[in-house]
Amino acid sequence: MKISKRTGIMLGLAVILAIVAGGAYLWFERHAGHEHADQAEKAATQYTCPMHPFIIKDKPGACPICGMSLVPVQKGDGEKGAKADDGMLSEITLSPTQQLMANVETEEARNEPLAKEITAVGIVAYDQARQAKVTAWIAGRIDRLYVTRVGDWVSRSKPVAELYSPDLVSAQQEYLLALKSRATLKDSPIASISQGGEGLVASARQKLKLMGVKDHQIASLERSGEPNIRLPIYTPLSGVVIEKLVLAGQYVNVGDPLFAIADLSTVWVDVEVYENEFPFVKIGQKVEFSSLSYPGTIFTGKVSFIYPFLDPNTRTIKVRVELPNPGGKLKPEMYMRGVIKVPQGMGLSVPVTAVLDTGKRKVVWVEKEPGSYVPRDVTTADQSGGRIRILSGLKAGEKVAVSGGYLIDSEAQLKSGAGGGHEGHAGTAEGTPEGKPAPAPATGHEGHGTTAPAKKTPSLDMDDMNM
Repeated sequence: MKISKRTGIMLGLAVILAIVAGGAYLWFERHAGHEHADQAEKAATQYTCPMHPFIIKDKPGACPICGMSLVPVQKGDGEKGAKADDGMLSEITLSPTQQLMANVETEEARNEPLAKEITAVGIVAYDQARQAKVTAWIAGRIDRLYVTRVGDWVSRSKPVAELYSPDLVSAQQEYLLALKSRATLKDSPIASISQGGEGLVASARQKLKLMGVKDHQIASLERSGEPNIRLPIYTPLSGVVIEKLVLAGQYVNVGDPLFAIADLSTVWVDVEVYENEFPFVKIGQKVEFSSLSYPGTIFTGKVSFIYPFLDPNTRTIKVRVELPNPGGKLKPEMYMRGVIKVPQGMGLSVPVTAVLDTGKRKVVWVEKEPGSYVPRDVTTADQSGGRIRILSGLKAGEKVAVSGGYLIDSEAQLKSGAGGGHEGHAGTAEGTPEGKPAPAPATGHEGHGTTAPAKKTPSLDMDDMNM
């Protein structure tokens, strides 16, 4: 079979075109594959903050919260992270440098006497058993005032005022006359007459005492033989003048109030205790108070009275505490914060800072060996003195991280993979709208119809973290 020259040329050109097309296809596929791999590798690297692992970026930069430089995290590293079989974060190991930077400190859980702390607030008030009113025993005129202002300190041994009264002068003269009569009649041979003089003296003396004249004043009258035209007025107790109700020259009647005095050596503090804590409060319990006016100073008193009714608005019960007040440091109406400690027996406890409260769980980081930590769920109870009672999840003698626990958890999140995330953040089923599973991180194959399923890594819920 003969092939024409024209046909041969056409066949040759077709072969050459086929070879060129095949070579171009192979070159394009190889070049495109490299670019695709480069893009996938770039997309597989993300950057996060060591302090805030929920901050995830596709390129280097600074954390928008703390300003730290973002560190690279490869997607898929979560497969290399230490996890328990149930998906919970397990052991985490920190280098000496990481421990130093995180300021990790540990302390043993220990059995010790524990107490329930009831915190209550109250206001300083006068001790009503140490208050007194100074009133006029007789009608007359205030001739002298020794107290010029409210707030003055007065002594029961010194007069606060002097009052002139014609009735007082008359009563003193009667007493002096009775004394003379007794002296005259005592030698009478008639018993009724001699004893009558004693009766006159006793009657006149009683009249003076009813006018407020003290025994030492009557004795002074007997010695001098001259009536005192002014009656000194004394207070029934030493203390501070809290009311001044009279002026010099003012006329007063029997029973008119002149001053109000309060002894501030002891004060009351009425604290309000919630009804669920009220059953723990007993008469005689010690209460420790602090005040913004005296930072670092503790004032100690005792429960002296529990009011028999509850305030329906605040659902609290008032508890009265008697508080010694040396030097008069505490002033009425001063705000106080009190703590009542109720013994609860022996129990296991750790520092409050050791427990990370997520709102859903309470976790401590237990030291297995130096630099190695594992998370442990615990059940807690009351706090007292910076320590918290552990009901379950921990044994006496186990060491827990009392500082740096937050950073240990952050490091655990980094090692378990940025895509795992915390509950409450993107990357978990509970952290997405409508509660739907979060989409997997981009792999560069979105257009190929392959989507990696989202992985949920239950861990410490950092949204509600309390330390």
